[in-house]
Amino acid sequence: MNPYCLSARAPVAARFRRTLLACAVVAVLSPTLAFAQDASKSEAAKVEALEARIKALEDSAAATQQALQEARAEIEELKTAQTASQQPEAAQPEAAVAQEEPAPPAEEPASGASNPNAFNPAMGVILNGMYAAHSLNPDNYVRAGFPLAGEAGPGPRGFSLGESEIALSSNVDDKFYAQATLSVGTEDGEDHVGLEEAYIDTTALPDGFSLRAGRFFSNIGYLNSHHAHTDSFSDRPLAYQAFLGNQYGDDGVQLRWVAPTDVYLEFGGEMFRGDRFPSGGAGHAGAGVKTLFAHVGGDVGVDNEWLAGVSTLRSQTDGGEDGFRGDETLYLADFTWKWAPGGNTKDGGVTFRSEYFWENRDGIYADPNDPALDQPWSGQRTGVYGEAVWRINRQWEAGYRYDRLWADDNGPYASAFDPFRHSLMLAWHNSEFSMVRLQFGRDRPNADDTDNVISLQYQAVFGAHGAHKF
Repeated sequence: MNPYCLSARAPVAARFRRTLLACAVVAVLSPTLAFAQDASKSEAAKVEALEARIKALEDSAAATQQALQEARAEIEELKTAQTASQQPEAAQPEAAVAQEEPAPPAEEPASGASNPNAFNPAMGVILNGMYAAHSLNPDNYVRAGFPLAGEAGPGPRGFSLGESEIALSSNVDDKFYAQATLSVGTEDGEDHVGLEEAYIDTTALPDGFSLRAGRFFSNIGYLNSHHAHTDSFSDRPLAYQAFLGNQYGDDGVQLRWVAPTDVYLEFGGEMFRGDRFPSGGAGHAGAGVKTLFAHVGGDVGVDNEWLAGVSTLRSQTDGGEDGFRGDETLYLADFTWKWAPGGNTKDGGVTFRSEYFWENRDGIYADPNDPALDQPWSGQRTGVYGEAVWRINRQWEAGYRYDRLWADDNGPYASAFDPFRHSLMLAWHNSEFSMVRLQFGRDRPNADDTDNVISLQYQAVFGAHGAHKF
């Protein structure tokens, strides 16, 4: 029962009708009001639930932020502890050295000097092995008109390590570059390690000048300044063997000048101690050899390039390996022509090269077995070689070389026979770091002998290795 029905004070009939009407209206509207009240309560509950959820998320975010801060703090503590544990180990060697040797006084570094701790030279190793079959016993090898001085003789029979190299190089600072090359080989059944090159180069002289000092290969001719592993054949031409003992290198200084022109133009001179063949005995107060050289080269279009040079080596010999004592002058002329489509010599092309040697001697010959038996030795000898190499593709190349020497008709090694040799080679390059070469040579060292030589050679390069010269 609605309470409005019990509170009416109007006359009975009218009041009854109004009460009845009011009761009817209330009866009709009561369900709607009740529904509205229920909806309002439901929305309020939802709002409360959402507010509670937001509160929970805020609490969770605060907890996460707190955990993150704690983790960062723990990482910083670990880093601090790690640094503290490493400092004594790093300082220990310096402390030990300080106890063994008195610390040198601190020096002010020169302008541009590098940090000594930054020494980090480039290192490279070249392995060179070979198997050679000779028809003539190398022990019986005699070259008419040319004694076997230096490393002029044929290689050994059978397997051999050849001459492998270990090279280290680095910029010293902003004005010097240094390189050292050790050669490892076998001689008379014994392994030996030699210092092949050890020199410094200037890098900051003006106007195209450069200076080299130390032990190095002379820049005369073409092949002489190249290391043997860059050759196109497994052995040096006969002229190099006969006149330079395979390759001339010694202790000395070199001055070069490259002209600032579009055409390559180089001039230079060297002074050496003179201990090595063709000199000997380091005459002239330890400066027994002097050289001069000039090279010129350039391009012909895109596909062709060339290089030519003239050189001279003058030695004052006190006692050479071949028994010579006196003055010797060796003249060299070299020429190289390269053709390659697009100038890309790696993928194909032909290289032709030739060098000519002319030697003049004026002195005496002392018999190595009895120096008292001497005789005049004055005269001229010559030699030449020409080679052509066809680069078939990136992996294969083939080549032919012809060598010839002209002996002197007079003197202690006079000979009417002039030695000569033919050589054929086929090389396979798996990459620029490895190579296998098959070579056949037919050598006529004297009028009575022929040495047919088949050799199989491999080379492997690993570590740092500079670009090859032209």
